[in-house]
Amino acid sequence: MENTASLQAADWLERFGAALKARDIEAISGLFADECYWRDLVSFTWNIKTMEGRAEIRSMLEATLARVAPSNWKLQGDASEADGVIEAWFTFETEAARGKGHLRLKDGRAWTLLTTMTELKGHEERKGPNRIKGAEHGVHRGRHSWLERRQQEEAELGYTKQPYCVIIGGGQGGIGLGARLKRLGVPTIIIERNERAGDSWRNRYKSLCLHDPVWYDHMPYLPFPDDWPVFAPKDKVGDWLEMYTRVMELNYWSRTEALGAKYDEASGEWEVRVNRDGEEITLRPKQLVFALGVSGFPNVPKIEGAENFKGVQHHSSKHPGGEAWAGKRAVVLGSNNSAHDICADLWEHGADVTMIQRSSTHIAPSNSLMELALGGLYSEEALAKGIDTDTADLTFASVPYRIMHTFHIPVYEEMKKRDAELYSRLEKAGFLLDFGDDGSGLFMKYLRRGSGYYIDVGASELVANGDIKLKSGVNIARIKEHSVELSDGTELEADLLVYATGYGSMNGWVAKLVSPEVADKVGKCWGLGSATTKDPGPWEGELRNMWKPTAQENMWFHGGNLHQSRHYSRYLALQLKARMEGLETPVYGQGQVHHLR
Repeated sequence: MENTASLQAADWLERFGAALKARDIEAISGLFADECYWRDLVSFTWNIKTMEGRAEIRSMLEATLARVAPSNWKLQGDASEADGVIEAWFTFETEAARGKGHLRLKDGRAWTLLTTMTELKGHEERKGPNRIKGAEHGVHRGRHSWLERRQQEEAELGYTKQPYCVIIGGGQGGIGLGARLKRLGVPTIIIERNERAGDSWRNRYKSLCLHDPVWYDHMPYLPFPDDWPVFAPKDKVGDWLEMYTRVMELNYWSRTEALGAKYDEASGEWEVRVNRDGEEITLRPKQLVFALGVSGFPNVPKIEGAENFKGVQHHSSKHPGGEAWAGKRAVVLGSNNSAHDICADLWEHGADVTMIQRSSTHIAPSNSLMELALGGLYSEEALAKGIDTDTADLTFASVPYRIMHTFHIPVYEEMKKRDAELYSRLEKAGFLLDFGDDGSGLFMKYLRRGSGYYIDVGASELVANGDIKLKSGVNIARIKEHSVELSDGTELEADLLVYATGYGSMNGWVAKLVSPEVADKVGKCWGLGSATTKDPGPWEGELRNMWKPTAQENMWFHGGNLHQSRHYSRYLALQLKARMEGLETPVYGQGQVHHLR
């Protein structure tokens, strides 16, 4: 027997579907609460777009409803109710696709609505009943084996046959998207300058490991085994990524550097010049994807006297590890994840290390983060309750960014209580703490420009104890031959100087590989426009330029952490597949471009 929450959700969906079919936009509007949000991932808008309020919902439907022709809204499973809010899952269809969504009702009306495209009709992934046979039984002269067909594909693609899509970046984001495109039958080449897949992990300092727990970090289609470590070491991650490219049969061009790209509007294709292991090749894809993480080039500050330093100085991205620095003096500029990891690594190897903390930093102890922030969706307990990775990802996506901080603030208020002793000891050591501008903690800081936090896996204890020395609220004013002078006038002797100073915007790669003009045309990447520290407005409602059409035709950005790369690769792949098949993809609400200058 259906519960009351399920009956109410089913009734709402029935009325919603009828109003959509009748194209009665006023009736649809009346089904939404005074405060309401509709987040659409491709299914209605061919965009990643959140409509805030009834007026924006009406405008979207007026522009899209006749074309989308939504139908067949069905409740999936049982709805639930807590604190006066009913939550329910549902499925639906459009003219072009099938979809899945999530609904939150308050007092019988929609507070939040999520609609997502799951597959294109007639262009479904090659899985389940659509999987290929893999063999032709019987006797056939001239038969090609699987290996021969695979070798032929590798020999032809990029030479006698052009890929539809080129992905620049062969890390977890690029190969996850490549796997989805492979399943959809989209010919794709992934460009990676390293010798092997996974080398971007292997080549970092040896103590590096994932700070997020395993349940949050699965790749598309191939989850980690159930005995995989909670926090995977870097070399284990690197090996997994290399295996992934082989098992998923990706066209992965390692030892290949992108030299430049330009778009031909007349032909609607890119000209991408690459150096593949010494051979210069020109690729001509229709679509170009930058999949280079969440950042651009390393930020290395220009500091007076740096050219005179007699020791070693490098950016954190080039830090090989602390083995060579036993008994030496090290200074690390920065207090983010990399800074803490590198300081701890140097301390473990016997270096005398000092962290320079320029501004306040949010500290989230890893165990607390797992249990308080992620455990409800990503954990063994969540799996036992039937919350698989896809359900967890969609639940996460169902919260509009405008109100997401209100979901996070209670989590970090509890964290303050739970880890009060650590925070007190850090403050006594002089460490400058914060929980974000509004107390919403780590993930919101990450979304609002991705800096100023550390997921504590041990280094905070070293800072609190004084094992990692600390100079806070200062910067390096100038560098001398064997020391650094700080802005407060103090001087630190140094044999090693590490700049853990972050990275520039992703479109820095566009400026280099395409042109500064195209980079400026596209505008900023990442950030919500929240008017918080490092994230100036205007408000966007979504991450700028990520996983959706940009101001430059046929150019896309893909990235984020493992969770985001996994989840949003689905929607980017569907957009690319639809374009390859010639489907109409009118983009609603592409929004403003916020220029670099």
